[in-house]
Amino acid sequence: MHQQGQINRDDMLELTRRMTLSRNCFSRIAGAYYDEEGYIDGTFNRHFRKLTAAERKINLEIAKAIPFSRTNEQLREYRFDPADEKPGTVWQMLMALLDCGLKNDALLDVLYELVGERYHSSEPFAFYLFYGSYDVPLHGSDREWQGESEEVYSFLVCAVCRVDQNYDPGKPESGFLFPAFKNRSGDCDRIEIFWNGGDLLEQIFGV
Repeated sequence: MHQQGQINRDDMLELTRRMTLSRNCFSRIAGAYYDEEGYIDGTFNRHFRKLTAAERKINLEIAKAIPFSRTNEQLREYRFDPADEKPGTVWQMLMALLDCGLKNDALLDVLYELVGERYHSSEPFAFYLFYGSYDVPLHGSDREWQGESEEVYSFLVCAVCRVDQNYDPGKPESGFLFPAFKNRSGDCDRIEIFWNGGDLLEQIFGV
C-alpha cells in the first residue's frame, strides 16, 4: 500500500452531513473492548437504529470524527497494491465485512483477534466499526441536486478510542473510511486512514 492522491474536503463534508440524528446513514455498529494487554474484554454487534437517542448521539460523534478530521493531514488516502488484494489479506476481510454489512460475527472475531495481536496499548481501548450507506444524488449541469440517486455508496468507518473503567470512549486516535469516497463515488482500491496519535492502522496496513 502506498499514499496516492488527495482527498476532496467537499466529499468528506457531504458524508458527515448524513451523520446526524435526523439524517443518520448508519444501520449497524459492531466492535470490541480490550484491556491494556490487548485481550478482548467483550464484543458487541447491534442495529444502529435500535440504540437509544443518547447512544446514537455518542456513536455518531465517534464515527463522524474520522471523515470530519483535517483532510490530507490527519486523514490521508492510500491505494492498495495488487499484492494487498489477494486472498487472506486485510483488504479481503474488509470487503467481506462490507458485503455482509457487519452481520458475520465469526469474521468480526477474526478481525478482533488481529487487532489484539498487533495493537499494543498501555491503556484499555475500544475498536468500533460502523456500516453505512448513502444514496449519492445526481448533480445537474447547474450543480443543483437532483432527485435521482447516482449510486449507493456502502462503507465502513473504523474508530479506535481509549476507554475508561466504565468503557466510556475518548476521542478517536486511529481509524479509517473504506472504501474511499472519491469524486463522490466509492473506490475499493483505496482507503482513507486517520491518525491522531494512534498507530493501529500503521501496524495493520503497514503504512
